[in-house]
Amino acid sequence: MKWEEIAKQHPSRFVLVEAIKANSDNRVRRLEDMAVIQDYDNPQEAWSGYKHFHKLYPTRELYVFHTSRTDVEVVEEFFSGIRQRI
Repeated sequence: MKWEEIAKQHPSRFVLVEAIKANSDNRVRRLEDMAVIQDYDNPQEAWSGYKHFHKLYPTRELYVFHTSRTDVEVVEEFFSGIRQRI
């Protein structure tokens, strides 16, 4: 589903989406096709949902956006340190 369709179907909502088709160029990730996993009233619920689904499916490319955004480009950040599990 394209972002314009998602924003129209879920106005003024936070949405947890999975990138189905995406590409990167100059450290910018452009999401071309997405699937809505869940929509939420507030950002705290949305991030709780993100953490829940990310823990279940760590290899999926998940994002939270508010549908008031006009685009869904994401700046890529690369982590080059040591991660510690607690």
